[in-house]
Amino acid sequence: MKILIVDDEPLIREVIKEYCALENYCVLEAENGIEALDKVKNNDIDIIVLDIMMPKLDGFSTLKEIKQIKNIPVILLSARKEEFDKLMGFDLGSDDYMTKPFSPKELIARIKAVLKRTNKVVDEYVYKTLRIDFKGHTVYIGNDEVKLTPKEFELLSYFVKNENIALSREQLLSKIWGYDFFGDDRTIDTHIKMLRNNLKQYRDLIVTVRSMGYKFEIKK
Repeated sequence: MKILIVDDEPLIREVIKEYCALENYCVLEAENGIEALDKVKNNDIDIIVLDIMMPKLDGFSTLKEIKQIKNIPVILLSARKEEFDKLMGFDLGSDDYMTKPFSPKELIARIKAVLKRTNKVVDEYVYKTLRIDFKGHTVYIGNDEVKLTPKEFELLSYFVKNENIALSREQLLSKIWGYDFFGDDRTIDTHIKMLRNNLKQYRDLIVTVRSMGYKFEIKK
């Protein structure tokens, strides 16, 4: 489990980090919103603890930007107790809100609760006759198994778990191939083409986002 702690106060980050370590959580840190956005773009993060009052980019603005990049659960922290701040946070997509000073043990409990409530990683994904078995690494259309390479399956799984979120070619390369990959963007395009062909009547679920990358989108 990877947690990003965003706060301009080093002591608060350190305290949260210590309690997260007791739960065997992997912790990333950022001291402002700009740094947080960079971490979000370049890491696979499970949940974010985000302070509102920060220099360079405040927590509300950071939260808004995060939700446009990835659908990651966020717990807001604030020294202010005004109802307006809480309502603003929830309107922007936060999953919980805590006021400072706070109990680190309570924060950990809330982290666990939010992760349990927002966890969308299931064993299986079904859309019409398309079925993806994440544990078995198999894909079916009706009763017919779709033969995918390991990379094609990883791509499809990552798309589905980030449904309706535009993913850049750079994000896909770093997530699926890793930072030590020495290829180029054409690798993504080639694999997307093969994946679409294998998905047959569901090929159009993978939508091209012009000048950026791709996204998995269910047409309503």
